Amino acid sequence: MDNMQITFIGGGNMASALISGLLQQGYSAKQLRVVEISLEARERLAQGLGVSVVAELADGVLSCDVILLAVKPQQLYELTQKLAPLLSNQLVISIAAGIRAFDIVRWLGGYQKVVRAMPNTPSLVRCGVTGLYADNNVSDSDKRIAETILSAVGTTLWVTEEEGLHAVTAISGSGPAYVFYFIEAMQQAAIELGLTTNQARQLSLETFLGASKLASMSEEDAAVLRARVTSKGGTTEQAILSMEKNEIKCKIITAIHAANQRSHTMSEELGGK
Repeated sequence: MDNMQITFIGGGNMASALISGLLQQGYSAKQLRVVEISLEARERLAQGLGVSVVAELADGVLSCDVILLAVKPQQLYELTQKLAPLLSNQLVISIAAGIRAFDIVRWLGGYQKVVRAMPNTPSLVRCGVTGLYADNNVSDSDKRIAETILSAVGTTLWVTEEEGLHAVTAISGSGPAYVFYFIEAMQQAAIELGLTTNQARQLSLETFLGASKLASMSEEDAAVLRARVTSKGGTTEQAILSMEKNEIKCKIITAIHAANQRSHTMSEELGGK
């Protein structure tokens, strides 16, 4: 992979995060190229990351080994129609949410070397997790390449069936919003209890960071860790009892199922061309 040439189509936040991560992993700026139609974005990427940035698709993809599709889902069909004639043996990786690999292959005229990836927003600080899927037409070596690229912004996991990416979307793709929502509630409660805004922010964020790190370093289930800090007759027990009475866990689970169903619906809507 030392001489592998990677072209990003689209220069938004996720592409920038991946490029930054790859540069920190030892890839040279000469190996990375971006195709971006916005002049302002081209200048930002060239100055900020030092990579080659071009406006024309052919200038970016004809001589590369990997093409990473980092455009909005609504733009992907039009892009694939322009991209298909330029493909020879490049690996195509899509991070466009909701667009099935099957549809991308179909839009590319049957081109098979396609991997679908579902990163999440903590990738912007290299703490993301990315779900990956490829069918049997993609070689193990190409799968390793895709995994290496997405590992630049966090951890990765493969699903054996593309349907599994709907669950990935509902859990980790949408998941940061759930966490932010809970942090919002904690901060509001802290302020109502007399703490300052800064104090509320510090306590809520540091508690989430610490608890997440504790859980990630432990081999025990989250339920065990939760029970361990829930002393009989204590303050934590009262909070947990209140949440149980209001069926908070059930409502969170129901919400995630709703996200999963929406992911299914979006795939049908976006891939119906």
